[in-house]
Amino acid sequence: MQRFYITTPIYYVNARPHLGHAYTTFVADTLKRFHRMCGEDARMLTGTDEHGDKIVKAAAKAGKTPQEFVNGVSAEYQALWPKLGIEHDSFIRTTDPAHKASVQALLQRIYDKGDIYFGEYGGHYCTGCERFYTEKELENGLCPQHLTKPEYISEKNYFFRMSKYQGWLKQYILDNPDFIRPERYRNEVLAMLENGVLEDLCISRPKSRLEWGIELPFDRDYVCYVWFDALANYISALGWPENERDESGDYCKYWPGEHLVAKDILKPHGIFWPTMLKAADLPVYRHLNVHGYWLVKDTKMSKSLGNVVDPQVAADVFGLDAFRYFLMREMNFGSDASFSEEAIITRINADLANDLGNLFSRVLSMNAKYFAGKVPALGVRNEADEDLNRLTDDACANYVQLFRQMRCSQALDSLWEPIRAMNKYVDIQAPWSLAKEGSTERLGTVLRTLLEAMYRVAALLWPVMPSSSSAMQEQLGLPCEESSFSATRLDELLKKREHLHSGASIALKSALFPRLEMPAKEEAPKADAKKPKTEKNARGAAEAPAGTKPFIEFPDFEKLDLRVGVILAADQHPHADKLLRFDVDMGEEKPRQICSGIAANFKPEELIGKKVIVVANLPPRKLRGLESQGMILTAEWPGGLTLLSADAPAGSTIR
Repeated sequence: MQRFYITTPIYYVNARPHLGHAYTTFVADTLKRFHRMCGEDARMLTGTDEHGDKIVKAAAKAGKTPQEFVNGVSAEYQALWPKLGIEHDSFIRTTDPAHKASVQALLQRIYDKGDIYFGEYGGHYCTGCERFYTEKELENGLCPQHLTKPEYISEKNYFFRMSKYQGWLKQYILDNPDFIRPERYRNEVLAMLENGVLEDLCISRPKSRLEWGIELPFDRDYVCYVWFDALANYISALGWPENERDESGDYCKYWPGEHLVAKDILKPHGIFWPTMLKAADLPVYRHLNVHGYWLVKDTKMSKSLGNVVDPQVAADVFGLDAFRYFLMREMNFGSDASFSEEAIITRINADLANDLGNLFSRVLSMNAKYFAGKVPALGVRNEADEDLNRLTDDACANYVQLFRQMRCSQALDSLWEPIRAMNKYVDIQAPWSLAKEGSTERLGTVLRTLLEAMYRVAALLWPVMPSSSSAMQEQLGLPCEESSFSATRLDELLKKREHLHSGASIALKSALFPRLEMPAKEEAPKADAKKPKTEKNARGAAEAPAGTKPFIEFPDFEKLDLRVGVILAADQHPHADKLLRFDVDMGEEKPRQICSGIAANFKPEELIGKKVIVVANLPPRKLRGLESQGMILTAEWPGGLTLLSADAPAGSTIR
């Protein structure tokens, strides 16, 4: 049996869990479930990181000892995950005695090898990052993460000879292209390795400055640097080093595994950790899977900004499975994504209520009406039936393949193709007309074809929406039995088209995904009745219709230079996840470079050759380092976004 080991970062307990923590843990839980569905022995680890300067300061502020403080916050994480339906196999704390012993064993092994030495170092220390920065790493003298001025500290410490492994790590990444994924983060780590000599890593703190940490086994006057401590959790949780050579132990069974992290901790996981493992003569992990940030109003969540999203509240408001679906579908893994009440309601209504929920509701209701809730027999299929089956075959296979590649959003998009096709198939085949005509055999074939495809989709959705998937499978008369998960069962879901039993009873109706209402927008404050009239309202100018922007004068409209452009080239903006960069032919001497914030809606390669409408007389503007020479117009509605176009040559004027 194949094994799969997935880890989240261990979360730092200086603050309560928020949406970012929940997303990473949801992804890990979903991947574990996916690999279980594939018949693999899957294991998931999460936990809390509890040492370091920030903990001491947070504890003092709360009027507690460090141990009391970390006990309380860690308990919040441990209590939250079951409420969110997350089924981890292990929860590790860096204050666990077994973890401390494992870290000390790792330190001693690397020390005995000669790769830890004592020296003096002066550097810019950021308490928020709990690390030293070099001059070249600072941005205008500030920490690049916290934008605060670090404290310059000079002291004697222990150092790990990380520079010794720079050449090895670079070559390993080049030889294993999917070691760090997506590719953009692989390239980022390679750039770190190529842009200068890798410095040795300070891996201790003197007890005279910090006592809250794991004591070095070879010098009791020092404690371990928090990252060296934290990264070791991935193997300490498997019982290393006690069972290092025990084939029946967890370490030998599950290591090396898969790591899941956010992009802000790429360097520790992409450089520190593999070199530590190499120095200890241990296998490196299989993959480092790196995701982006969840933004609120285009800003990274921050306690100081007051824009932190509580995942428990969101799950309670929108429904746990719907919340999970939104997070997995909305974020293109590796890029940033925006969270808002409007975005989640739009996604739930479009995908779950309108597409999937509507499909189950109408098909089960028609089957109840025409066949008394019994699975109809399958008659002779026609080309339309075969087309739907082939589409479902392809979509299911793509879903599994994309999930294995950590492309979860694209996997779900693939699975929605047959869902949308089934709704269209219902409209075209018109079962109500077949019933009216007395074409009972054809009617049965149509509904059976739908029910079978619905079952396959519902079963494959289990990793993402376990409760809803189980409910849909039960509605179709085949309850989800996790004990039956195997590679054989997955193969049947992908290739076998008939799973239901003719004459078996199935649900008479379904109402899993009700539509949600958009929150009412706050009314604009009423104008002061005593406000003096302007020249326009003094002469009785008409007011703009409700729901539109205020009227403008025609001369204002005439100022706009709207022209047709043709996209010649398109790619991702190198410094912004939400922006795409285009070369647009405007009928001028050379193409214009235009940046547009539509990366969440379109793939660059799909837009090459498209005709678009451009506001051509906007002044050039720098967008995240690239000059944009115009604006591409789009139309937006609750269901999505489209580009405005015109069937005219490049450079044509819109009047």
